Amino acid sequence: MSALFEPLTLRGVTFPNRVWMAPMCQYSAAKEGDDVGAPHDWHRTHLVSRAIGGVGLVITEASAVSPEGRISPADLGIWNDRQADAFADIVSRIHSFGSVAGIQLAHAGRKASTTEPWAGGESIPAGEPHGWTTVAPSALAFGDYSTPVAATTEDIAGIVADFAAAAERSLRAGFRVVEIHAAHGYLIHQFLSAASNKRTDDYGGDFAGRTRLLLEVVDAVRAVWPADLPLFVRVSATDWLDDTSGLEAPSWTADQTVALVQLLQDHGVDLIDVSSGGNARAHIPVGPGYQVPFAKRVQNETTIPAAAVGLITEPKQAEDIVATGEATAVLLGRELLRDPYWPRRAARELGADITPSVPNQYARS
Repeated sequence: MSALFEPLTLRGVTFPNRVWMAPMCQYSAAKEGDDVGAPHDWHRTHLVSRAIGGVGLVITEASAVSPEGRISPADLGIWNDRQADAFADIVSRIHSFGSVAGIQLAHAGRKASTTEPWAGGESIPAGEPHGWTTVAPSALAFGDYSTPVAATTEDIAGIVADFAAAAERSLRAGFRVVEIHAAHGYLIHQFLSAASNKRTDDYGGDFAGRTRLLLEVVDAVRAVWPADLPLFVRVSATDWLDDTSGLEAPSWTADQTVALVQLLQDHGVDLIDVSSGGNARAHIPVGPGYQVPFAKRVQNETTIPAAAVGLITEPKQAEDIVATGEATAVLLGRELLRDPYWPRRAARELGADITPSVPNQYARS
């Protein structure tokens, strides 16, 4: 038996296997007009083809909970019903091929209002076409990006409400998993890390203050998300800025991540998607499975299962991660861009049966 291809049940949802598609921004939504932020043919082809390829869970790219929460003006969003309706067709197609559809809800904070990566990924100042004023815990810029404004408590309350409203729309669109994006230097991560959060009010300062926004978002989403559907949180386990342990370190660290997940145990979170980095320009020692040790800590030191992501490319590698208990599932990103049918190839190499089964049209292969 292959651990990688065993089903997994979280709440009322059974994932047919442990090979999942990580959220990956496509920067391909309309920038203006009635369909701003809505998925279209590209997204349908991109997402549904991975369901046909056999992944157990397809998570959409970061979908903004407000227009100001987009990374770029070409990002997906789910801040209005037109966007939710466009997602609904894609979700039904994913489910028709036996995979589970999930959505990542996000707010980019100070890393918002940029051009697409292939256009330079540069900051678009407010007042320029497709640019807007960005918001963050503190008026500190990310690198050479535009300086954000510090969020007021009223702004924060509005952001929490935006996440809850986006979760409600996600439910109407048919998604069965919601993931809150608290990683990669986007807004919630900016609040978590002392490197970007210099506030002195209830949303800054000590560990309790810096984690407050995420806990409020989780509670607001869990309140509208059905009890039989799972809720995930993606975290960056470390900023890669220093090795200081303890809860009051000058940046975000693996020790703080474990402490955060221990808090989330009582807030209805069902799985932690463990990534790293993104909140500062830092040297990251990238290599095969380089983030797996962080997932292992969450898996072993808390009661919430973890999923591992980051340069997981080989079937035996993925199998060992799950079989040895380093993570409950693996999330593949770029490898699924290169090979949408990776799960089916992996099952053959591991001698495993795979669910979802091969579509009749492809059975001859």
